[in-house]
Amino acid sequence: MLADKGYDADAIRAGLAKRNIKPVGRSNRRVKIEHDRTLYKQRNRIERMFGHLKINRAIAARYDHLASSFLGMVHLATARYWLKFVHAA
Repeated sequence: MLADKGYDADAIRAGLAKRNIKPVGRSNRRVKIEHDRTLYKQRNRIERMFGHLKINRAIAARYDHLASSFLGMVHLATARYWLKFVHAA
């Protein structure tokens, strides 16, 4: 799970360990905890993608209450975002 320094609590890390999820976040402690730097750099790409998705008002406000309808809106917004790069090439 990618996270920022705000999620560096022992309880959160223990909960992730119970689910066999590897936390990939920087440590906010005096004694630093090792993290995978290459995976952590991917966090920026993911945050930018969520930022672009939230430009779409229907996704940001979650007007669709059904999960399938919301997922459809996410797919449309993602395709619209992806088309910008395909069309530019």
